[in-house]
Amino acid sequence: MKLPEANLAVDHLNEPELDFRHGQRSHHPKDGLFLYGPHQARKKPQEVRIGVIGTQEGLGHFGSWSRRLLEGIRVPPPGPSEKKDRLHLADFAGLEETFGITFDPERCRTLAVEMEAIDRATRLQNMHEAVDAVARVYIDRLEKFRRNEEGAIDVWLFVVPEIVYERCRPESRRTGLALLPGKSPKKQRTREDLPLLSLDPSFDTRAEDIFDDVPDFRRHIKAKLLSIAPSQILRETTLEPGAFPNSAGYPTRTTQDPATVAWNLATGIYYKTQERPPWRLSDVRDGVCYIGMVYKNLPNNRDNHVCCAAQMFLGEGDGVVFRGANGPWKTGDYEYHLSATAAEDLLATVIEAYEDAHSAPPKELFIHGQASFNDEEWEAFCRAAPPGTNVVGVRIRSTNGDTKLFRDGDYPVIRGTALHLDDRNAYLWTSGYVPQLDTYIGPETPNPLIVTILRAKYRRPAMQTVLADIMGLTKINYNTCNFNDGLPVTVRFAKMVGDILVMGSAKVGGPQPFKFYV
Repeated sequence: MKLPEANLAVDHLNEPELDFRHGQRSHHPKDGLFLYGPHQARKKPQEVRIGVIGTQEGLGHFGSWSRRLLEGIRVPPPGPSEKKDRLHLADFAGLEETFGITFDPERCRTLAVEMEAIDRATRLQNMHEAVDAVARVYIDRLEKFRRNEEGAIDVWLFVVPEIVYERCRPESRRTGLALLPGKSPKKQRTREDLPLLSLDPSFDTRAEDIFDDVPDFRRHIKAKLLSIAPSQILRETTLEPGAFPNSAGYPTRTTQDPATVAWNLATGIYYKTQERPPWRLSDVRDGVCYIGMVYKNLPNNRDNHVCCAAQMFLGEGDGVVFRGANGPWKTGDYEYHLSATAAEDLLATVIEAYEDAHSAPPKELFIHGQASFNDEEWEAFCRAAPPGTNVVGVRIRSTNGDTKLFRDGDYPVIRGTALHLDDRNAYLWTSGYVPQLDTYIGPETPNPLIVTILRAKYRRPAMQTVLADIMGLTKINYNTCNFNDGLPVTVRFAKMVGDILVMGSAKVGGPQPFKFYV
């Protein structure tokens, strides 16, 4: 029997351009920043106020490294197996020369914490208690500074020893570590059910609050600082890998080259201390905004309730995070749906924030997520959007090797290649060979995203338009200075935002700038 041959359209989307200072454009953030500077840089260099918390050793590493950040760092020479021209790498010219901001290492607010206190806290036998105790070592020192010192800090840098990374994550096993008894039993993972004692006004239930948080140091710090200032967590081994040799004399962990580390950290510092991001997308369609939706299970919730969050991104590139209502939104193993009221309230809040910034509602509002929408939920979204605003639901999912596309040549499929299945579904390769860099940065043949246009309030947009938007959104990750990401920012940081919002210590209300979460 002869089967009909499928005839699928394959095309290529151009690399999105980015705007920099003086109206100049470039495809690569590093090129644009080096040649022109941030797109809304001030005429004179601005001094940013940096606070640093770490051990005496960690503060020393930051002090020596920060001077290199100000002076500039060259890319090391290529190794024996590397190409001579490594176009994906670039020398870092210096913080002021590249970003138009600066700081005085001698005037940074440096707060010291004791290594002994950190080590002791990481050894508490209950994992929740240990992580909370380590986070309090840092947070208590910060709060003491805020009570006794004047002057605002633009961004707080937490320099942590390697034992914090090794022992204070959910997957940490702490095997072979001598543990110390604490206030909570070793195996306790949730609040104790003590209804009679909780009725006693003299009974202090705050000790149980630690079980409302996932035992993860990074999430603790981010959640605690949501109402204070943006933050950045740095491992001591990132700043000075040579200071931590193994038995053979090599660094205990492999890190990026110092110039790349400088590019990434400087980009984060600029983004977290300035009003506008360092670059923005060129040729953005007027009146369009993008929403990334995420659902996360609430820890220690006996009703199995879920937190829903939305991230709004505009053409300027910056984002705002909105917390939706908690509720029984999980309807299947991988399905989540809001009630009509919760869906309408959440989208109405997003549109109100857009109107505050633009004095008019958006013309198009794209909702990006990894779940579908049921009729009740979608009708509520459409009601929340004013007349004239076209709401479009797009599902974006990663693939895990089930689909591959090959091309002739030494490198894999070109980034921006799209394979159209029909007018609603397409594969999009956001990772792949980049001709401008003459390389593919990846360990294996790249996997595509599967993109589906689920619904639209009015006219369904062309798939080409949806894919071009996704390509653009892969270039506004301001926590690094890479050529692109593999995921659009609406999806790339969804899990990270959700992980922080479900923390019991993240008790803040109202929209929060995205820079607080990354």
